[in-house]
Amino acid sequence: MIKLADVIAPSFHPVHLDIKKDKHTHYWLKGGRGSTKSSFVAIELILGIMKDPEANCVALRKVKDTLKDSVYEQLSWAIEKLGVDRYWHRGISPLSLTYIPTGQKIIFRGADNPKKIKSIKFSKGYCKFIWYEEVDEFSGMEEIRMINQSLMRGGSKHIVLYSYNPPKSMNNWVNAEVQYTREDRTVHHSNYLSVPKEWLGDQFLIEANHLKSVKPTSYEHEYLGEVTGTGGEVFSNVQIRPISDEEIKDFYNIRRGIDFGYAIDPFSYGVMHYDRKKKRLYIFHEFYKVGLSNHAAYEHVAKENKQNEQILADSAEPKSIHELRQYGLRIRGVKKGPDSIEYGVKFLQDLEAIIIDDERCPETAREFLTYELEKDANGNFKAGYPDKNNHAIDMTRYAMNDECMKFKEEQKHTPDPDNPTPQEKHTKMVKAMTGGTAPKELMRW
Repeated sequence: MIKLADVIAPSFHPVHLDIKKDKHTHYWLKGGRGSTKSSFVAIELILGIMKDPEANCVALRKVKDTLKDSVYEQLSWAIEKLGVDRYWHRGISPLSLTYIPTGQKIIFRGADNPKKIKSIKFSKGYCKFIWYEEVDEFSGMEEIRMINQSLMRGGSKHIVLYSYNPPKSMNNWVNAEVQYTREDRTVHHSNYLSVPKEWLGDQFLIEANHLKSVKPTSYEHEYLGEVTGTGGEVFSNVQIRPISDEEIKDFYNIRRGIDFGYAIDPFSYGVMHYDRKKKRLYIFHEFYKVGLSNHAAYEHVAKENKQNEQILADSAEPKSIHELRQYGLRIRGVKKGPDSIEYGVKFLQDLEAIIIDDERCPETAREFLTYELEKDANGNFKAGYPDKNNHAIDMTRYAMNDECMKFKEEQKHTPDPDNPTPQEKHTKMVKAMTGGTAPKELMRW
């Protein structure tokens, strides 16, 4: 008899119960080195196939050549650890694991040849389990969805497991993806600190503690599995969550913005509420489309903006603004200057929170989550904000333009303690010499 507590780290016990009770379909397991996430997945897959006579599995890596030394060996380890080696046949060419009593299979595929994934068939049962190991190596959710659509056919229940070490950058697609709202998905974070020490060995702990003492940020990323960032993240105040109809009914300070599309660039229209007192921005509606005519844009906007409230738009498109006015929309272009982008972004950064409903506004959520400064050939951050993948961000700046301009004026008139003006230096010197009791005439520069 094998106790699961002897093969599954304590941090994964809730995930095991979740899978056992069929609570979710998609399990995103992120963590640092030594978190045993891959070992946990392997144990679950072997147990799952042995318990369900209709279940088969496809284990995937981005590159085919990495399958043998990673997922195949990990699953072989699980078979031995559970003491069921006599029930399994291990095939090498092609790679496969077969449960002898029923003929159920675990097969292995690399995503560098997607056509082979589409042609997968099982002689018995269906593909119940899918495992993406090192999922961050895949191209993005479009590739993942395409594979899932091919494999998740037939059967009564599917379980998809994604294991990975989170990349440093929030700009990476996988770090953004796990923040999106989806009811049939759960995200689990683990690290080596919850793993029994004897499983890891003394040398592993020595290496971890050494890195912690000399490079704490690298330690946090590599061993704790934290998204430490590259230092180029622009918006650290974004919150992704559903915004309910009840909340929206209470919104009173509604702002609307438009960023016009050019050629292959999308037209972006958004609606938001600004809570000035709490400095929170709630974005709850978007219309984001490529190749859109102005009349088609008008039809959508007029349907959403039933009271024909004012819309602020990119002034670089006066013809489009004029056309929308001709259709009846109350719309005006915002004043733009050489520093309008800088102060607009700084205003949004200064907010306590930018709350985005990713179900209502998926493209807006994606842009805000992944917007990052670019680097030059030497690895240094370039000056200025990149002018790409920012159509919804620009739309938001336009919608909030009046507030951005107020923020700009406040910033220009707010003393900078690190860069005082000559007058500020003079005043400070006089106050220091007189104890602050000098007449106003002496205070003047």
